[in-house]
Amino acid sequence: MIRRKRNNSGFTLVETLVASITLCGTVLVVGAISARAISGTRLNRQYEMAALLADKQLRLIDYVGIDKFIESGQNEGVIEQFEPGYRWQVTTEYQDIDSLYLVTMTVSWVENNRPHSISVQTMLNGTSLYATTGTTSE
Repeated sequence: MIRRKRNNSGFTLVETLVASITLCGTVLVVGAISARAISGTRLNRQYEMAALLADKQLRLIDYVGIDKFIESGQNEGVIEQFEPGYRWQVTTEYQDIDSLYLVTMTVSWVENNRPHSISVQTMLNGTSLYATTGTTSE
């Protein structure tokens, strides 16, 4: 009786299935990490945009003058130029020091039904209540 030698140079079906499952699991993990990184990058970009919009709005208030801004009565607004759409709100608080106001700017937005916001504070000078007038002596 002649026996043939078995050729063991290939992979078995079980080895092939285990390798395929391991490869698929690795691809899924890398894909999930990539998706989370992209989501984090998008959220970071939104926070940067909100900070930029808050700075821009505060510079505009400083340019107009805090007194005129308070008189106008417009302490909130919506900026729809940038996705996902931002809402800003300003609160002012007189500091019991001549013409000094604490200004709080809050920019908020909603992404994937989750609210996000950023708040910044600064101090702005208004028109002095104690105007100095010159006197002339005769």
